[in-house]
Amino acid sequence: MKIVLQTSGGIGKSIMATAVCKAIKAQHPDSKIIVITGYPEVFEGNRKVYKIYLQNEMAYFWREHIEGQEDTRFFMQEPYLATDFIHGRGHLIKVWCEMNGIAYNGELPELFISHKEKTSFSTMFASPKPIFVLQTNGGTPNQTDKYSWPRDLPFATAQKVVNAFATTHNVVQIKRKDQPALQNVYPADAGFRQLAVLLLMSNKRLLIDSFAQHACAALGLPSVVCWIANTPSQFGYEMHQNIIANEPTLEPELRYSILSKYNTNGPEREFPYNNEDEIFNVDEIIEALNTAK
Repeated sequence: MKIVLQTSGGIGKSIMATAVCKAIKAQHPDSKIIVITGYPEVFEGNRKVYKIYLQNEMAYFWREHIEGQEDTRFFMQEPYLATDFIHGRGHLIKVWCEMNGIAYNGELPELFISHKEKTSFSTMFASPKPIFVLQTNGGTPNQTDKYSWPRDLPFATAQKVVNAFATTHNVVQIKRKDQPALQNVYPADAGFRQLAVLLLMSNKRLLIDSFAQHACAALGLPSVVCWIANTPSQFGYEMHQNIIANEPTLEPELRYSILSKYNTNGPEREFPYNNEDEIFNVDEIIEALNTAK
């Protein structure tokens, strides 16, 4: 039996899809999983996956996987639109599995980084001091505002954290060239698998709900993760120290909210604080990083 799993959206969702693949294989060990994704590099080395297709590059798909193959199953529904997910009744991975009739037993994402990749890419990030990695911003390159308050770490908060560790660590900020840069950090704008090696080399990690926190879960790297609009119960992992934003101090304007309370692009009218300094307690973040193993 072939099972076609399609994942749209960002790279973090593709990382979560590796947990769905693991659950499928647990229930159907003889199945051949075919993944359709925008991020095939996430599935490299994953022997649970039979074949990987890049979205919009699927020549002869019907002939190879559908014609005369009546037992091929298709897991192509969007889990973000599932009733249980919209109502917050479980982690996205759990909802994704169960909406396709797959039992979920706590499977976590997984990434497979080869020894050759580790030895080759580690030279890019060689450091005489322990490495502290942080990801402060997520999103796509085409978003108008490079800072999204429901997801990203406030700039001033992040800078205070950096200042607390700049003398003891080489602080590396995962960022694209179009995203804001902190002071006293080394910017890391590299490919996904190179960044996975960077995470493996790191001593401390401060992340947001973006791809790096999913990658760390897949690599078995407990991290400190800050949450504002989204919740760790739907997108996070118990291995991390999950820091939840302070309660709002203002009543937001939510007339344009549809399937979630806040829009992830961060419209100003929905901002429920007097200022960004109210979102997190910097001392709490620093303490969590100091006690993190």
